[in-house]
Amino acid sequence: MRKIEHIGIAVKDLEASNLIFEKLFGAPAYKQEEVESEGVKTSFFMNGPNKIELLEATNPESPIAKFIERKGEGIHHIAFDVEDIVAEIARLQQEGFVVLNEVPKKGADNKLVTFLHPKGTNGVLVELCQENPN
Repeated sequence: MRKIEHIGIAVKDLEASNLIFEKLFGAPAYKQEEVESEGVKTSFFMNGPNKIELLEATNPESPIAKFIERKGEGIHHIAFDVEDIVAEIARLQQEGFVVLNEVPKKGADNKLVTFLHPKGTNGVLVELCQENPN
């Protein structure tokens, strides 16, 4: 893992949250997109070299909707940039981590992503991200 890629924050209302984070950072989101396969709309903000991703559920069955139902709004995941996501999945499985999707999938911000089960990472949902070569 090379660096923290971004911190994901689950929100109920993306537009209202965008206004809050625009005030906080003094700049608007640099990117917004919907990831239909995950049932989520996202906004990305820069704060210095750091990225913050806001996530709003687009349907009640999405992982973000279920997270907010259980825990409320707040930090949902920490994402780490990796050079080779397939090799990193294999390495982490060998170390005993439970990978939630063994085949990387397309995520937001032109990334290939996978997640580690939070039971093996002290309750923190960890996302691995690799720039999508396509």
